[in-house]
Amino acid sequence: MATPTTSFMKEVLPPVLDSTSQPPTLFDGTTRLYISYKSPFAQRTWITRNCKGLQEKIKLVPIDLQNRPAWYKEKVYPPNKDPAKRQFAEELFSYIDSLNKIMFTALSSKEDVGDEVGAALDKVEDALSKFDDGPFFLGQFSLVDIAYAPFMERYQILFSDVKNYDITKGRPKLALWFEELNKIDAYVQTRRDPQELLAHTKKRLGQIA
Repeated sequence: MATPTTSFMKEVLPPVLDSTSQPPTLFDGTTRLYISYKSPFAQRTWITRNCKGLQEKIKLVPIDLQNRPAWYKEKVYPPNKDPAKRQFAEELFSYIDSLNKIMFTALSSKEDVGDEVGAALDKVEDALSKFDDGPFFLGQFSLVDIAYAPFMERYQILFSDVKNYDITKGRPKLALWFEELNKIDAYVQTRRDPQELLAHTKKRLGQIA
């Protein structure tokens, strides 16, 4: 069976970071792949990145695992926080249905935005305050953000238009979450025109677009 071949421009590999190295700038919109040049497991991910042509979108950060920087364990790979994050992620996944019910019920109502909506959004704000290693639900961008993004995008647009209500007002963590989310190309490429979303959702809600 023939083996497919792909032509790549030779990449200039960055130097290995050790205990004397300063950390890269975090939360600047750059996606980074932390690897060891000597690890076969890291090499598999590295190969996948290259096969997908993502060299310009995903930057390599090679680490000396025998003399690793202190910030790598504390900021990038904090194993002591992983169980807590997994548990919290499950809680957030479970909350989506309740949030959607509250928000769409409010949008369908002729009444002003009530306390139930405020409480639901405050819960989202509190969730975004739980971890301090990034602006997203689990600190770093994760599947939780992917699960919430399509709905929160629509709520921001719809509540502003239909209810004259800014869901980020008084919720700085939520405002920052939207700001940082809009720096992620994988999400930005999926956004729809706000007017298109308004017309479609108003039709579903039985309102005149």
